[in-house]
Amino acid sequence: MTVHNKVQLITYPDSLGGNLNLLSHVLDRYFPHLFEGGIHILPPYPSSGDRGFAPINQMEIDPRFGTWDDIRRLGTKYPILLDLIVNHISARSPQFRDFLRNGANSPYADMFLPIEKFWPDKNPPREDIEKIFLRRPTPFSDYVIEGTEEVRTLWTTFGKTTPSEQVDIDIHSPVARNYLKECFINFSRNNVKIVRLDAIGYVVKKIGTSCFFVEPDIYEFLEWLKSIAEPLDIDLLPELHADFSTQLKLSQRGYWIYDFILPYMVLEALLFKNSQRLKEYLAVRPPRQFTMLDCHDGIPVKPDLDGLLDLDKTQRVVEICLERGANLSRIFSPKYKDRGGFDVHQIRGTYYSMLGGDDRAYLIARAIQLFVPGIPQVYYVGLLAGENDRLEGDHVDGREINRHNYSLAEIEQALERPIVKNIVTLIRFRNSHPAFDGHFSLIPCADHEVALRWDNEGTVTRLFADLSTNTLAIDYTDPVTGVEKTLEFE
Repeated sequence: MTVHNKVQLITYPDSLGGNLNLLSHVLDRYFPHLFEGGIHILPPYPSSGDRGFAPINQMEIDPRFGTWDDIRRLGTKYPILLDLIVNHISARSPQFRDFLRNGANSPYADMFLPIEKFWPDKNPPREDIEKIFLRRPTPFSDYVIEGTEEVRTLWTTFGKTTPSEQVDIDIHSPVARNYLKECFINFSRNNVKIVRLDAIGYVVKKIGTSCFFVEPDIYEFLEWLKSIAEPLDIDLLPELHADFSTQLKLSQRGYWIYDFILPYMVLEALLFKNSQRLKEYLAVRPPRQFTMLDCHDGIPVKPDLDGLLDLDKTQRVVEICLERGANLSRIFSPKYKDRGGFDVHQIRGTYYSMLGGDDRAYLIARAIQLFVPGIPQVYYVGLLAGENDRLEGDHVDGREINRHNYSLAEIEQALERPIVKNIVTLIRFRNSHPAFDGHFSLIPCADHEVALRWDNEGTVTRLFADLSTNTLAIDYTDPVTGVEKTLEFE
C-alpha cells in the first residue's frame, strides 16, 4: 500500500512558484520533509478549461508546467497523487477533434454519448430529465460535424460554455476503457502512486435514474479500475460528492473516501462556539478517509451534508461567509433543493477568511483536522493561511477566490506569520508522533469544547480546544523520554 498515515499537500502545478521545477524547489527550501504523506498535484495536463479539469491529453504534461521528468523526480521524494478525470475529456482533445471531422466514421465515435444511445427519438421525456442530478442547466450540448453540418447532441455533465468544453465519455466503450488503461500505465511509468478518480459519481448514465452513483453499475466500473491499478501498485481515491450514506457504501467496500463533511462541521462549530454536532459526527464517521478543510473548489454543503444539516444554522453559516467575501455554487435540479429552495452546493472562499481571519480559530480548525482519523490533506492556500482573492470581471470563475498563485517572495512573506509557523508545527507533530498510529477516542467534554485523544502502546497525545475563548492546548508523551510535554506555539 502506498498511502501513508502522514500529511499531504494539495497544490496546482503552478501555484507555488510557477511550475513543477519551482514547486520542487519550494518544497525543498521552505517545507523540507514536511509533506511525508505525499503531494496531490492538481491536473498538470494540457487543458481547455476548468483549470485542468477539461483535459486535452492526460498522457501529457502541459509544457508551461514542465514534463513527466519533473513528476518522476518529485516522486522520488514524495508519494505523488494525480487526478484521472474519468467522466469526460476536452472538446479540444485529439479524440473529440477526430470525431468532429469524421462523425460516425471516426475510430473514437463510440467513445462519446449521443442522446440517441438513450432515447432513439432524440427527445427525452421531461420526467427523465427531472430525475437527473444536474451540474448545469442541461446535460447535453450540440456539436456540428465538419463537412456534413450534421448536428450531434452529446452528454456533457459539466461545463460553463455552450457547447461545453467537457464532453462525457462512455465508460462501457472499449475505446474509452483502453484510453483509461493507457493513462494508468503511463502513471505507473512516471512514479505516480495514488490516483484520484475525479467526477466518478457521474460516469454511469441510466434512464430513469439520477445518473449519479448508479448502483450496481458504479461498483462494476470501480472494480474494473481497481483491477488495472492494483497490479501497477497504484491506490485509488474516488472523488464523490454525495450524502453520508452513499460515502459509507464505498467505505464498506474497502475504498478510500473523502471526508467532505468535516470542513462544514468544523466551521459551524467555530462560528457558533458549539461542538455538539461536530462531536456527534466524529463518533460515527469511518476512519479510512482523506480529511480536508479546503480545496480548489469550496466547502461542500449539498448533497454531501444531506440528512445532516440544521437548515437554519446552515443558512446563517452561509450568510456569515458571504459577509466575509465568499461566493456560492448552487444546485441546478429543483428536486435536489431543500425546503425554502435552499440550493447551496459549495461555499467558496478561503477557510481563513471564512473564520474572519482569526488566527486562533484557524489554528483550532487545523488542529482538529489533523487529529481526526484519516489522511490529512492541506490545500496550499490553507497552508499559507491565505485570504480571499479579489475577483474582477463578470465572467470570472467564483472558485478563483481560493486559487491564488504564490510567488517565491509571497511564500517567504507568508512564512514569517506566526499562524503559518504554527500550522507547520502542527503538521510536523502529526507526522512524527507515534500515538497517531494507535487508537483514537473522543473525550467527554462540554458543548463549547472539543477534546480528542490518541493512544499507542504507552504514548499519548491529547487535544483540548475551548471554542468560547478560541484557546488550544495539545499535550503529549515524549516518545523517547516518556515525559509529558505541551506542544509549543508562537
